[in-house]
Amino acid sequence: MTTAPTRPNIPITPVNRHGSRSRMTCLFRCGNACDHPEPNLTDNGHIQQEITRALARRSVLKGAAVGSGALVVGGAAATASGGLAAAAVEPARAVAGDLATSVFSPVRPNKRDSVTVAEGFTHSVVMRWGDRVLPGAPVFDAYKQTAAAASMQFGYNCDYVGILPLGRDKALLIVNHEYTDENLMFPADTYTPAEIKAIAMVNHGMSVVTIKRGLVPGDWQQVTNLRNAPHNRRLHIGTPFAIVGPAAGDDRLKTVADPTGRAALGTLNNCAGGTTPWGTVLSGEENFNQYFDKSGDLDARYTAQYARYGITGVGKGWSEVDPRFDLTTDPHEPHRFGWIVEVDPTDPKSTPRKQTMLGRFKHEGANIVIARSGHAVAYMGDDERGDYIYRFVSADKFDPAKTVKARRHNLTLLTKGTLSVAKFVGDGAGDGSYDGTGSWIPLCTDTTSYVEGMSVADVLIFTRLAADKMGPTKMDRPEDVEPNPVNGKVYAALTNNSNRGKPELPVDEANPIASSMVRASLGAPLTAASGNRNGYVLEWTPAGGEHTAAMFTWDLLLVCGDPAAAETYFGGVDKSTVSPISCPDNVSFDSEGQLWISTDGNVLGSNDGIFRVPVSGPLRGQVRQFVTMPRGAEACGPLITDRNRSLFFAVQHPGEIDGATFEKQASTWPHTDDFPRPSVCVAYKRR
Repeated sequence: MTTAPTRPNIPITPVNRHGSRSRMTCLFRCGNACDHPEPNLTDNGHIQQEITRALARRSVLKGAAVGSGALVVGGAAATASGGLAAAAVEPARAVAGDLATSVFSPVRPNKRDSVTVAEGFTHSVVMRWGDRVLPGAPVFDAYKQTAAAASMQFGYNCDYVGILPLGRDKALLIVNHEYTDENLMFPADTYTPAEIKAIAMVNHGMSVVTIKRGLVPGDWQQVTNLRNAPHNRRLHIGTPFAIVGPAAGDDRLKTVADPTGRAALGTLNNCAGGTTPWGTVLSGEENFNQYFDKSGDLDARYTAQYARYGITGVGKGWSEVDPRFDLTTDPHEPHRFGWIVEVDPTDPKSTPRKQTMLGRFKHEGANIVIARSGHAVAYMGDDERGDYIYRFVSADKFDPAKTVKARRHNLTLLTKGTLSVAKFVGDGAGDGSYDGTGSWIPLCTDTTSYVEGMSVADVLIFTRLAADKMGPTKMDRPEDVEPNPVNGKVYAALTNNSNRGKPELPVDEANPIASSMVRASLGAPLTAASGNRNGYVLEWTPAGGEHTAAMFTWDLLLVCGDPAAAETYFGGVDKSTVSPISCPDNVSFDSEGQLWISTDGNVLGSNDGIFRVPVSGPLRGQVRQFVTMPRGAEACGPLITDRNRSLFFAVQHPGEIDGATFEKQASTWPHTDDFPRPSVCVAYKRR
């Protein structure tokens, strides 16, 4: 049987291979996805006319950047930290207003082992890995972990953060637990390999936790008296999920344990998500391919399908604990992952559901907007180099009534409708902007497939292969995709793509950067690296402002990186006034419609962080860093709530730096123990 080692010996190297991620993060989080051949072997999006226009446009942008006051690489105006130009550094000023309206001095790039928020604000840790969620859960002890205890405690590596009000002074905190790092979690020579696997398996999933207001406006704390927290819940690898929608019951979803194809156990590698207008939470199953082993040959019926999803049979050894993770004996089990799952946090006895109508791929998440027509529209990204952006439009309309009947109806909205994939075309206008038009290509409805040779179930179970046939645009790791509730536009974080510009991924107008400026460490000079290393933020406007429209216009709001780099672009604002930003991952909005961005994999030498960006007016595109993460951590979330008084965010994989082990930690954040504990935080105005 081929398995990954329990405590792999990962060598320390001076330069990370992909972004600033450590080798540990690459291995544990996504199974070294970027080291494998690109799964998408089509030539979709490779239009020579667009390539030529993009290269010309890049030259125009370069000239415009210098003319707008951009820093010059190696020039006297460049700062060692990659921050704002010296002339643009603002003195500390009093914070006026809430998170949406306050004026704050940006947090400087740094490598501190702490959460650092803008002056005038502070933060609290709300929940940590191992904190008690359910009655009967023991107090966390790193030396006495068990799978049974972990099933009642807050899971590892929190990602998506959602909040649902629960009366006036309480709320439900809903959090994804994406993956585990056995090197940092377990003391050596304390657990058997089987115990480590079983505990790690349960630390995946989701948590629902009751929180209450703190003494300071904007602060929130966990409810520690669990008798007062009946909604608390842990969803993990043993939690029953219903498979619903058109593909439910298909033979390829049937397994030894579930001959119906309608009842899956567990959810894996949950990344981003969203809260629906009917009060449920959607969570995306992302890098699920890395969890399956093989004890022999793989099923030849699925050679192409496995390859397109990156399923190789080199997993985490989980089949030694649970035989359903052996592809040789249970080849359909991976088909039961890679979905959007829907959870009702207000009903702890409800069965969460895997929504097959939203397609199967490496979902970053899904976010819902109710169109003017009344239909529910979900936007989704497939987080892989060269993969696509998707949209779902419900067949039925949302019922806004506050009745049991209306909610029962709304809970069916994601089971019927139309799934489409996006194509982007540049305008070639030579106006100094990356922009153009786009269209939604239908893949299927719940009753009809538009992909030749594929049934509805084929399209939904193997969505990547269906989309490949329809000519959409290959994108640079489309992650979080969210509609802006204020201006009606949609924003997508395109994190990076180190292969952009290679023959298999030539540039186009929507993905224009083939060489980026990066830093080896904080204070080091900018140097050139191949590919799109810093990412983009894509903005599009549905035709007529209607989210169900077949067409849209688009532009790149941000070409991320250091303002000293000529290739960067910040909505047209003076680049001497912006913070450097690299590798956007998740996006959110405050009540003013401003964009909040969290980053993952900063290649500019600093820790990752969260940034506020106006999307309209004279400051459109002015990136301002609000908070930085501890050493080795990425920023997840973020979520602005409580009338703009609270910024919730997750600190994922603190201390995940090459060479770190439980005995030799690179971080101890949040500094409550001598090892790091991934946690959810809330930032708010200092009293």
